Amino acid sequence: MRRNPSSSDLRVALDAFRRIVQVLRTSANDAERRAGLTSAQLFALQQLSSNPGASINDLAAYTFTHQSSVSVVVRRLVERRLIRKVVAKDDRRRVTLQVTDAGRRLLRRSPEPAQEQLIAGIAALNSTQRHALATALADVAGTMGGRSERVPMLFEDGVRPRRPMRSRRQAGRRRLSA
Repeated sequence: MRRNPSSSDLRVALDAFRRIVQVLRTSANDAERRAGLTSAQLFALQQLSSNPGASINDLAAYTFTHQSSVSVVVRRLVERRLIRKVVAKDDRRRVTLQVTDAGRRLLRRSPEPAQEQLIAGIAALNSTQRHALATALADVAGTMGGRSERVPMLFEDGVRPRRPMRSRRQAGRRRLSA
């Protein structure tokens, strides 16, 4: 690799990427270990808890993700019975999403999703910095071959994490009640 005067900027940028990826990966592993969810599922569940009665389109806006990507996450949360789809009373054509009791219990023992910190960090930049960051990252992604098509939510790659392990006591109670 050819060294040039901007190599210190290059190193600073790469170190920042590494730190961001490390925080996101650690958060994703923590979400899987403690809640049995991907970090994307946990983030969506947390956003729904903070915004009751949101639609899929609303959730896409809250998570800064495309509706089709959020739909995949919602489907998995519905399958796990952590949220439910409810027809809106004021407009029977509209479906809202509600966190179930099981979803609220899971949120109480779950870590805070790192996506919140990432969004807050980017939002704290002034508009010129945000625009420069967005443009630069899009250019870098393009150079790396990253397509501009719809992408899944962070760490939602289609692999379902396993459910959190139950303690022996919980497992024993479950066998006794069965």
